[in-house]
Amino acid sequence: MDLDNALIWIAKASYFLAAVLFILGIKRMASPVTARKGIVQAGIGMVIATLATFAITGGHNIGLIIAAIAVGVVPTWLWGKKVAMTDMPQMVALFNGMGGGSAAAIGAGELLKFSAVGAASVPVVTIALAVLGALIGAISMTGSIIAWAKLDGRMDKRFTFGGQQVFNFAVFAAAVATGLALIAWQVQPWLIVTFFVLALAFGVLMTLPIGGADMPVVISLYNAFTGLAVAFEGYVMGIEALIVAGMVVGAAGTFLTQLMAKAMNRPISGVLFSNFGGGGEGAAIEGSQKPIEAADAASLLYMAEKVIIVPGYGMAVAQAQHKIWELSQQLIKAGKDVKFAIHPVAGRMPGHMNVLLAEAGVPYDLIADMDDINPEFKTCDVAIVIGANDVVNPAAKTDKSSPIFGMPILDVVESRQTIVIKRGKGTGFAGIENALFYADNTRMLYADGKDAANQLGAELKAIEGGGGH
Repeated sequence: MDLDNALIWIAKASYFLAAVLFILGIKRMASPVTARKGIVQAGIGMVIATLATFAITGGHNIGLIIAAIAVGVVPTWLWGKKVAMTDMPQMVALFNGMGGGSAAAIGAGELLKFSAVGAASVPVVTIALAVLGALIGAISMTGSIIAWAKLDGRMDKRFTFGGQQVFNFAVFAAAVATGLALIAWQVQPWLIVTFFVLALAFGVLMTLPIGGADMPVVISLYNAFTGLAVAFEGYVMGIEALIVAGMVVGAAGTFLTQLMAKAMNRPISGVLFSNFGGGGEGAAIEGSQKPIEAADAASLLYMAEKVIIVPGYGMAVAQAQHKIWELSQQLIKAGKDVKFAIHPVAGRMPGHMNVLLAEAGVPYDLIADMDDINPEFKTCDVAIVIGANDVVNPAAKTDKSSPIFGMPILDVVESRQTIVIKRGKGTGFAGIENALFYADNTRMLYADGKDAANQLGAELKAIEGGGGH
C-alpha cells in the first residue's frame, strides 16, 4: 500500500470514528445532565474529521484551509465566550445560517467545477444533490440571517404585502426551475448565478412575514435545512463524516420542529405560510387587571406551601433568572415545594428557558415540562408568571375566535393564586389580551423582572424576620 492510499484509508477510518462521536454526542445532548459531555464529544469528532481532511488534501491549499479555520474559529470563540445567555437565540440563528451558507458555498464550488470539466462527465445524481444541497443551504442562510435580525431587534417582527405568498411561490418555483435546468442541461456559470440569487432571495422572502412567536420553530426548521444541505454536499464531495453528521442534524432538527409545531397545535405549513396571531383578536374580556404590591405578593408566598414558577421571554429580557433562583432558594429554605414549569415554545429558541435556568444554577429535577407539570397546577397555592404571556393564556382552550385557540398551554389559571410579574399591560407576540391577567385569582405585579424578584425576596425576608407579622 503506497503512502497516498494509506492516508486515504486513515482518513476514511477517522471519518467513521468522527461520525460515531457525532451520533453519541447528539444522543447525550438529549438530557441536561449529559448535554455538556455530549457537546465535548461531538466537538472531538469534529476535530478528528478536520484533521482527517488534511490527510486527503495531498498538501494542496493547506495555507488557505488553515486561514479559513482561523477566520472561522477565532471570532466565534471570542463571541461565544462573551455572549449573554439572553442573546443566545440570535447567536444560534446566525451560526446556523453560516452553516447553511457553507453548504451552499460548497455546492457553488462543485457546480463551477462541473462547468469547467463538462457536466456530461459527472453523474446526474451528483449534480442533482449538489443543486439540492445548494438550494437548501442558501435558503437556510438568508432565512437564518433574517431570523437573527428579528430576534436581535434590528427588524420588525413581521413584514407583509399584498400577494406575498404568490410572489414567494413564484420566486421559489423560478429557483427550482433554474436548478432543474442545471441538472438537465450543460452547467453554465450564468445559470449558477441566477440559481443562487433566486435561492438566497427566497430565504429572505420566506422569513419576512413570520412572526416572532414562531421563531423557535423557524430556527429549528432552518437547523434541519442546514443539516440536510451538509449531508447532500458531503455525498457530492465523497466525505462520509459530512453525510452522517448532516443527516443526524437534519433528522434531529426535523423531529424537534415537528414536536414544537405540535406543542403550538399548528401545522408547519401554518408557521411558514401564515402569521401567529393573525386570525383576529378573540372575544372581549370582561373585568380588569388587578395590581398587587410586592409586600402583599410576598405575604401570599409566605403562606403558600406549593409554588410553581413559569418563566418566559420577559425573564430573559430582564436577565432576571439569577434573582428568580435566589427567590426560589429562599422559598425552598422556608419549606416550600418549588418547581419551574417550561412550555416547549417559551422564549425565542428551542430550550431557551432551560438554558437560562441552567445558567442560574437551577437543579434539573426542579424543572418540569408542560405535560408533566400541568396536572400539578390544581394543587398549586401560588403560581408566579414572569415574562410569559401567550403560553399561559386560557383563551387557547376556551375562546374559539382566538387566534391561538387549540394551542396547548400551561394551566396556570387553575392555581389557587397567580402573581404575574410584568413591566406593563402590553400583549404578547400573538397581539391579543391574556384572559389569565383578568382572572379573579390573578394579581399583577408591575415591575421589571429582576427588580420584582429583589422586592419579593426583601419583603419575604422581612416577613420571616418579623415572625410572619
